[in-house]
Amino acid sequence: MQFEKINNKGRAQLFSNPALEALTKTNLFVIWGIYTPVLSWMIFYAYKHFHYSGLHIFLLWCSGMFFWTLFEYVAHRFLFHLISETEWGQKIIYILHGNHHHYPRDKQRLIMPPVPSLIISSLVFFIQYLILGKAALLFFPGFIIGYLTYGTMHYAIHAFNPPFKFMKPLWRNHHLHHYKDQNKGFGVSTTLWDRVFGTMWDLKKEKEDKEKVKTLMYE
Repeated sequence: MQFEKINNKGRAQLFSNPALEALTKTNLFVIWGIYTPVLSWMIFYAYKHFHYSGLHIFLLWCSGMFFWTLFEYVAHRFLFHLISETEWGQKIIYILHGNHHHYPRDKQRLIMPPVPSLIISSLVFFIQYLILGKAALLFFPGFIIGYLTYGTMHYAIHAFNPPFKFMKPLWRNHHLHHYKDQNKGFGVSTTLWDRVFGTMWDLKKEKEDKEKVKTLMYE
């Protein structure tokens, strides 16, 4: 789906029911607060009961984070920008991602809110546990920390200038994805997979449009 119009004020209404509408909004710190104790307990439980070494814990945790970056790219490219011919399909895609393109200044819909987030993450953990067994207790926390890092980076890209020069390509990659071509620049937490799969912007040839960037930044 292509999302063409950028609105600088307000936010999209996703549901007519006020209760459902309220469940679509959240704060990044709330999501961190929900997941941090659970993930910490999982790591402690795996260490205490399955006697994983520190190195083993670190490697599985890092593997989960790395796998998240690929999952993020695939989901953003092939799910969030899926072309649907049905009204229901278009509605679901708009709820998942289209509203962010229409209202990029809406801070309350930058990351998945608690109820759907917990449902989906529970399903993800179950699948990972079926595949990895007890190692999922360490892989899953890395995966979710990758997700939380993605949400934090996404917020930062819409809120601040890049704090370090080496991070500027990541910022510009996402900005260009918003205002120039939604078929490029799918990475938010990293540009790695855009570079691997050929969807990275050639930033040497792209002049930054400061006015359009302003429409994406929080006030």
